[in-house]
Amino acid sequence: MDTTTLDLPLLTDQVALITGGARGIGLSIARAFATHGANLVINDSGCDRHGNSPDPNVVEEAAIELRSLGAKVLTHSGDISQQQDVSELFSRSEQEFGRVDILVNNAGIVLDKNLFDLPIDAWDRVIATHLRGSFLCTQAFARQAKTRRMGGSIINLTSVSGMLGNLGQINESSAKAGIYGLTRTASIELQRYKIRVNAIAPIAKTRLTLDLPMFEKVSGSLEPEHIAPAAVFLASSLAHELSGIVLSVAGGRISCFELSESQGRVKEAADGVWTPEEIAANFDSIARR
Repeated sequence: MDTTTLDLPLLTDQVALITGGARGIGLSIARAFATHGANLVINDSGCDRHGNSPDPNVVEEAAIELRSLGAKVLTHSGDISQQQDVSELFSRSEQEFGRVDILVNNAGIVLDKNLFDLPIDAWDRVIATHLRGSFLCTQAFARQAKTRRMGGSIINLTSVSGMLGNLGQINESSAKAGIYGLTRTASIELQRYKIRVNAIAPIAKTRLTLDLPMFEKVSGSLEPEHIAPAAVFLASSLAHELSGIVLSVAGGRISCFELSESQGRVKEAADGVWTPEEIAANFDSIARR
C-alpha cells in the first residue's frame, strides 16, 4: 500500500449519505468524512433510543457542527424504514448534489428483552429500523449508482451480537445477522457495477449500548471515535479491492469476522446417505476445522 497518501483527504468532493448520522457512531463517521473532504447527507429522525419522540431539531443541530468543518450538509429527518421517506431522501440528495457516492447504513434503535418477554411490536420495530431500513437505502443507492455507472461504496453497521449472539438481544441479533447476509449478497450482486459493499461490527459506548454490562466500567477506551477511521478506510480508494468483508472495531483493536465451514466428512458407501447414528459417531471429525 502506498502510505504517502494517508495524510491527505481521502474523500474530497465525494457525497456521503449517513443514516442515524446526528449522534453516536453516525456523527463520528460524519465528522471524519467531513474532515476528509466529503459533502454530507445526514438522515436522523431525532428519536430517543427506543424509537420514540422524533425531533427534527437533532439533525439540524448536528449539521451546524458539520458545516463548521467545511462540509456542505443536507439534512433529512424521515424514517428510513418507510419506502416513501427513503425515496424522498435519495431524491433530495440527487437534487442537492447530483449523486450519492457513499452510503452508510447506521440508523438503529434498541428494545432489548429476552426471548420469553419480547413483544412482537418490539421485534417488528427493531427489524424495521435496522434491517428493512438498510435494505431500502441499499436498494435506492444501488439503483442510482447503477444508472450513473460510476460505482460507489456501501458500509453497513452490523454488530457483534449479530455475528455471535447476545443475551437479551434476540431482535437486535436477528436484525444485525440479517445485515450481514444483506452485505454478503449485495456485494456479490453489485460487484459488476463496481459498487463495493462492506460492514463494520462496532463495539462502542453510545446511548444505545449504555445498558450493556460490558460498558459499566468502560472509560474512554471504546468510543464512537474509534469506529470512524474504519468507515473512512472502507469508503475510500484505499479499500478499492475490498467487498463483502466485516471489520470488527473495538477501541484500538480491529479484526475481521468470517463465517467458516469445517472440513467435514464424506461417506462413500450407501450412496452417501448417513444414518443419524453414524453422524453421532463421527461428529467430532465432521466438526473439525
